Amino acid sequence: MSEYPEDPYEQASSETVQLGNRIAERDEEADLWDIADGLLAGAVQYWLYSRQPCDDPRCEDCFPISSAKQRLAELQRLVQELAEESEYFHSPNDHDVGRA
Repeated sequence: MSEYPEDPYEQASSETVQLGNRIAERDEEADLWDIADGLLAGAVQYWLYSRQPCDDPRCEDCFPISSAKQRLAELQRLVQELAEESEYFHSPNDHDVGRA
């Protein structure tokens, strides 16, 4: 059995988390925020690269991402969706959490 999921989405997600953990383990003084920001920067670069529209201006598949502003809006929508679905979205230390 493979160590990685067969689904490319799950594999990419899993390997990204593992990469962040490896970087943090190699340098215990590394700032976790810096590591996370670097992972996010790389992911955004790859996502934008993968969403370049084709050369057919009437392509229905490319229409939702046919301009830089449309790509950015789709990226922001996706990031919000993924964040809200994350088990880490809410924290017990959030300032808006009720306290009894």
